Amino acid sequence: MQKVGLQQSLSQTTKLSPTQIQVIRMLELPSIELNQRINEELQENPALEEGREEPEEWTNNDFAEEDYMPDDGYDDGRQRDPLQNEDFNYEQYVSDDETPSYMMRQEYNPADDDRREVPIIGGSSLLEELKSQIYLTNMTKPQRHIAKWVLGNIDDDGYLRRTTEQLVDDLMFQEQISISDEEMEEIVKQIKQFDPPGIASSNLQECLLRQLDCKLEEDPDSESLGLAHAIIEYYFEAFSKHHADKIKQRLDCSDEDFQAAVQEIVRLNQKPANAFTGNVYETQRETIIPDFTIEERDDELFVVLNTGDIPELHVSRDYREMLDEYSKMPKNKDSREAASFIKQKLNAAQYFIDAIKQRNETLMKTMTAILKAQYDFFLDGEETSLKPMRLQDIADRTGYDVSTISRVSNSKHVQTRFGIYPLKYFFSDSMTNIEGDEISTREIKKILQELIDEEDKQNPLTDEQLVNLMNEHGYAIARRTIAKYRDLLGIPVARMRKQL
Repeated sequence: MQKVGLQQSLSQTTKLSPTQIQVIRMLELPSIELNQRINEELQENPALEEGREEPEEWTNNDFAEEDYMPDDGYDDGRQRDPLQNEDFNYEQYVSDDETPSYMMRQEYNPADDDRREVPIIGGSSLLEELKSQIYLTNMTKPQRHIAKWVLGNIDDDGYLRRTTEQLVDDLMFQEQISISDEEMEEIVKQIKQFDPPGIASSNLQECLLRQLDCKLEEDPDSESLGLAHAIIEYYFEAFSKHHADKIKQRLDCSDEDFQAAVQEIVRLNQKPANAFTGNVYETQRETIIPDFTIEERDDELFVVLNTGDIPELHVSRDYREMLDEYSKMPKNKDSREAASFIKQKLNAAQYFIDAIKQRNETLMKTMTAILKAQYDFFLDGEETSLKPMRLQDIADRTGYDVSTISRVSNSKHVQTRFGIYPLKYFFSDSMTNIEGDEISTREIKKILQELIDEEDKQNPLTDEQLVNLMNEHGYAIARRTIAKYRDLLGIPVARMRKQL
C-alpha cells in the first residue's frame, strides 16, 4: 500500500511590479497609439489629472490596508532594465483594461519652436470610396446591403478572390441572408464596374483586361491597346512566361507593334487598391508619426523625443486630501473600503507616471545608442554608411536586455534630414569582404540592386554573373547567397527580368 505524506519543496518564481508591467506595454506602442491609451486612462482613473502642475509627491503613512496595491520599489535614481524579469507572463498577470500606457511631455526647449512639423496625411479609404459608388447604381436597398458586405471581402490588393458559391454560403452563414448564385453574380458584376478600374477582379488577367477595356472605351482606334488586349485575353500565360516570339508569330505582328503593346500593358496597375494609401479595412490613410527626431546644432547630432499633443499628468490633489480625511475617520468597514478604493486609484496614478519617466529614459537611452552606432549614416544619409548592428550590440551599450531593445525598435520611427526611417532599418547582420573588413549585409543588397538596375534589360545578368561582378567589387559571395538577397529584394530571376 502506497504511503501518502506531506512534502516540502523550495521553488523560485518571478513577478513583475505594476510599473514594470506598464513599461512593457508602453515600450511596444508607437506615439499615435500611446496618445489614445492616455485618453482612456484619464477617463478611467479620476485620480490622474491632466496639466503642467507638478505637485509634491504623494505619500500616506497614516492609513494601511493589506489589500492595497503592492509597492513596486521604483527608484528614479537607480538605473535598471524595466524588463529584467523576462520569464514572467504579464499577459496572465493583468488585462489590457488594467494596464494603460502613457508618455510624459518633454520639457520645453526653445529650439522646439524651429522644429519642422511632420505632416499628417488625410483622406478617405478605398472602402468608403467603393461604398459611395453603390448609390450610383440601380441596386435596390437589400442589394446595396449585400454589396457593402461583398466589398468587405476585397483583399488589400483590390481583388475579390472568393467564388460566387463561397460568397453565397458566407452571406448565409454570417448575415443569415439567402440569395441565388445568379443574384450574387449580378451584384458582383456591378461592383466590378466601379473605379478604380480592375477592382474586385478575381485574378490578374481579369484585372488587366478590365483596365484595357476602359482605355479602349476612351480610344477605340488605338492599335497598340487592341493588340495589348488580344495578348492578355488569348496569350496571357505565354506573356507571363516571356514567350515573345511565340506570341508575335501567333498574332502576326512586328517587333515595333509588339513592343508598343507591351508598353501599354506595363502601364497598367496590377494592384488596383494601390491607388489608396490605406487598405479596404482602414477608415483613413495610414499615418506615420516619428517617435524621435535627429537634430543638428553646433555641428553635433542629438536625439529629441517627440511627444506631439500628449499632455502632462499629475496625481490629483483632491484625491490625496480625500484619503487624508478618510484616514482620520473611525476605522469601520465603509471607511476602510472607501479609503482602499481611493488609495488604489492614487497608487495606480503614481505607478502610471513613474512608468512614463522610466519609459522615456529607456527610449532616449536606446535611440542615443543607435545614433552613436550609426552616426555616419545620420550625417550623410548614405545607405553604405550603415554599419553592421544587432539588437545585442545596442543591449550591450545600454545595459538593457535584448527583449527591451526589441520592444523599443518595434513600430518606432525616427525623422532625419533624409526622411523617416523605422528603427529596425538600422539593424542588420554583418559579412566580411575580401580585405577582411566587416560590412553590413544592407550594403551588399544595395550593390546588388545597383548592378541589376544598370544591367542590359534585353540580356539580364544571371546569378552566376552577379557573383563574378560582386567579387570584382570586393565581396566574396556564394551563388546561393546572391539568390537569397535577390529574393529578399523582390527581384525575379534573369529570365523574368528580360524585357520583350
